[in-house]
Amino acid sequence: MESCILKECEYTDPVAVCHKSDLQENEMRQVEVHGSTSILLVKQNDILRAVGAHCPHRGAPLSKGVLSRNRVRCPWHGACFNLETGDIENFPGLDSLPCHQVEVDSRGQVLVRVKRTDLRKKQVIKKMVRRNWQDQRCFVVVGGGPSGAVCVETLRQEGFTGRVILVCREQHLPYDRIEIMNSSNQSANHLYLRNDKFYRDYDIEVCLGVSAEKVDTFRSILHCSNGKRLHYDKLYIATGYSAIRPDIPGVNLENVRTIRDIGEARSILKLVGKATQVVCLGSSFMAVEAAAHLVSKAASVTLVARQNVPFKTTLGDLIGRRILQLLGDNNVKLRMSSGITQILGNYRGEVTAVQLLDRTRIPCDLLILGTGCRCNTHFLQHSGVEIHPNGSVDVNDFLQTNVRNVYAGGDITNAHILGGTSDRVNISHYGLAQYHGRTAAMNMCGHIARLEAVPFFYTVIFGKAFRSAGFGPYKDVIIDGSLEDLQFAAYFVDHRDKVTSVASCGRDPIVAQFAELIAQKKGLCRCQIANFKSNWIKKLMN
Repeated sequence: MESCILKECEYTDPVAVCHKSDLQENEMRQVEVHGSTSILLVKQNDILRAVGAHCPHRGAPLSKGVLSRNRVRCPWHGACFNLETGDIENFPGLDSLPCHQVEVDSRGQVLVRVKRTDLRKKQVIKKMVRRNWQDQRCFVVVGGGPSGAVCVETLRQEGFTGRVILVCREQHLPYDRIEIMNSSNQSANHLYLRNDKFYRDYDIEVCLGVSAEKVDTFRSILHCSNGKRLHYDKLYIATGYSAIRPDIPGVNLENVRTIRDIGEARSILKLVGKATQVVCLGSSFMAVEAAAHLVSKAASVTLVARQNVPFKTTLGDLIGRRILQLLGDNNVKLRMSSGITQILGNYRGEVTAVQLLDRTRIPCDLLILGTGCRCNTHFLQHSGVEIHPNGSVDVNDFLQTNVRNVYAGGDITNAHILGGTSDRVNISHYGLAQYHGRTAAMNMCGHIARLEAVPFFYTVIFGKAFRSAGFGPYKDVIIDGSLEDLQFAAYFVDHRDKVTSVASCGRDPIVAQFAELIAQKKGLCRCQIANFKSNWIKKLMN
């Protein structure tokens, strides 16, 4: 009797939020209870469920997202949550949704009760175990990026009670790399995904400022830069990329910078002032986002790129041209279909100008290189793990390498995805790296989890959010809406008339809807979108 009373005290008094008949089948509705607690109420198969109403990653309203069988997908970035447990099942993000009690009284009123500890919470941490010192197993995770961070958490969430060691090359705990250019006035701690106490509480050993030097897969030993040798039972490698400095005369002058970590971003932000003339080299997300971010802070920003438009591989030529126009409209100077042949400096060794392919020179106090990356896998040479000439590693659908008990994920891997290609692909993406970390951890724990990833890209340029889901070759792009007004959806169609990816701006949640369709291993063809009248979204619930 006493335990029942205690359990009752865990929850608030029931609050009537609507009548059951008010909710349609497969309807999602956001309701507020107890003043400031937002709840997503869902009716599916005549079952009512209630979870947190906002995505823990960036706060997107999940009521505007995509509902499928027992899960909801975020409309902004594609993260997925189980409606029964609240658990995060796809990324980006780390945390799960709080779950609330729902019941229907005799009059048909829908009553919601909230756990008192979850009042005003938008996220919760999934239950985790701690180390059992009788468990002598040791799992080592190499890489302090998003993939490694998710992997160590998932190991504890999946019940692994052995020793967990996270090896981080940087002196920082895993942090949100997407936000590094927006953090000039904040401490590095503000960007940390978890604080030091979190890792201590769950007995996750973190080795900061330590890199992998060599892997002896025969003896199952990781040799580290601090001289330590870590004996492992299973090893997960997610060491990511390093920026490439192209072979251009003058590339090692002062104020020629790359952006891969928080230290590099901070040094760039300190250099930029109202008199600074910035040049960004490359058409990648990194170079374009840096140009857009710095144009309001510097005297001038010029984007130089070999391609004729930015993001051509991901978003295609038409959208790339519109983004180019958006950059120009916001005072970014553009030198496309060009490149830098020489970087010029002064007697102090500082960059003063860059020379382009047509031999014109642009004044430059700060040059930012967004010219590609290399896989951080040099330490795997002679380990037995097979690596390609570009440093990437093939993995199977369980993220296993060719060597027993060695797993790999994130930017360094060639892995299968769902959708427009049957080949392994190497995709650098934050959310995909987190998904790899979770999948690898589940398999390391013996809980079989097959890769079923759908790439989901996103960027915000001058307040305009561009999203894309899917991956694969295409021959046609079908635009629904207005590119000029930045209110459109774009369908990329291959030679078989199959849609391999969908991009959008101002048309949420259509990209998330396509991602969910592919996740359900369904497809979309030209005939279903050619006149934009057929409601292909209904396929999600069939």
